[in-house]
Amino acid sequence: MKAFPAAAALWCCQAGWNFCGFRVIYLQGFRGTEYIQHQDMSEQFCKVDKLRDELLQNLEAVGETVTSYTEDIARLDVLTLIEKVIQKIVHSLAKKEAPVLELSSRSSWSNTRFDKSVGLLMSSDTTVTTIRSDCPSSVHKFALFLKVLAMIYKLVKTDSYATKRDMYYNDPQLFGTQRNLDLIVDDISCMLRVPRRSLHVLATSKGFISGDLCYLEADGTRVECYSSSAAVPVSSNVSGITNIVSSAKFVLVVEKDATFQRVLDDEFCTRLHPCIIITGKGVPDVNSRLMVRKLWDTLHIPVFALVDADPHGIEIMCIYKYGSVSMAFEAPSLTIPCILWMGLLPSDIERLEVPQDVLIPLTKTDESKLIGLRKRPYISCQPAWKREMDIMLKCKQKAEIQCLESIAPHFLTRVYLPNKLHYGGWI
Repeated sequence: MKAFPAAAALWCCQAGWNFCGFRVIYLQGFRGTEYIQHQDMSEQFCKVDKLRDELLQNLEAVGETVTSYTEDIARLDVLTLIEKVIQKIVHSLAKKEAPVLELSSRSSWSNTRFDKSVGLLMSSDTTVTTIRSDCPSSVHKFALFLKVLAMIYKLVKTDSYATKRDMYYNDPQLFGTQRNLDLIVDDISCMLRVPRRSLHVLATSKGFISGDLCYLEADGTRVECYSSSAAVPVSSNVSGITNIVSSAKFVLVVEKDATFQRVLDDEFCTRLHPCIIITGKGVPDVNSRLMVRKLWDTLHIPVFALVDADPHGIEIMCIYKYGSVSMAFEAPSLTIPCILWMGLLPSDIERLEVPQDVLIPLTKTDESKLIGLRKRPYISCQPAWKREMDIMLKCKQKAEIQCLESIAPHFLTRVYLPNKLHYGGWI
């Protein structure tokens, strides 16, 4: 038996909350939580609807502030860009000079700039690294680039597609590892200023999605995500998705697969219908980020992040919202600047008086990462986020979302998240 902590009830009362339109019955010797719904959905999503109106107004006010090359590029144009690279190599050989490939560095913060409406963008004056054909340390990499360029050229010319995994197994001994090939594909995409999908290279998705959503895949397959107990893998060709149909009020981006499964098992999408939940299973792959962005571009509904109250969770949320240094060249199609932090907030841990035995001390590595996050350019425009990070640094503790189970079974899906949605508990 387990008594329902008084702090959890006070947390809602002090904020004017009443457990999100649910009356919570808890007795001495509490075993579980019973919920009696007495509000209709129009009242339930009042704050969410108001937020959507604000987001739409901001969207109209800002307009298109960034010209992006991330729209699909015609096949002929992609072929021309590749041919120019090869022609430059041939001209160097004709002049008896060693051919050189020039790549923008994708690993340095100094090569990025921050735009509040887009996120991290690649600067126009980036530092360049060279891959020489006459240098023993880079000649193999030079050959790999030409090999991948030839493979991409063939894919585009024949209007066919291949996954990065397929390309790797075309010659695994040559590429050595899958990561080597992945980096080369991204470098080529950056060098040509062409989104990877226009190179006809796909990546196997690791993310999952569920909720009030159906759409058509590029091959005409109809995908329905309505199941309350099962999720659908995120498409490996998000750009090819069409005919998106949804009446969802919001999208919830869940950091970890374990939390996503728990939310799914608790029938969150049925209880808080209509909504969409998606996870990138940790650090999100490009397809998961593209999918969240596509949902925002198509539906224009609020997008919330549910991550652990730790530096790693915050960084993952920042990747969804503002992008990453390595993919800054494709930011306009990947970032969701409107995303809001739903939880788990460090301040919520204090208010709920989560038991100390389920909290985790910050390590030196955690503290260093947190300090580094606070110095990033986008945190200056997120004072509420910075305050939450300050609380974490002050308490020197972090927490996983699962810690809410120590308060009561199903507390996350039946109390915490519904209250957040009903009373606007996001930042």
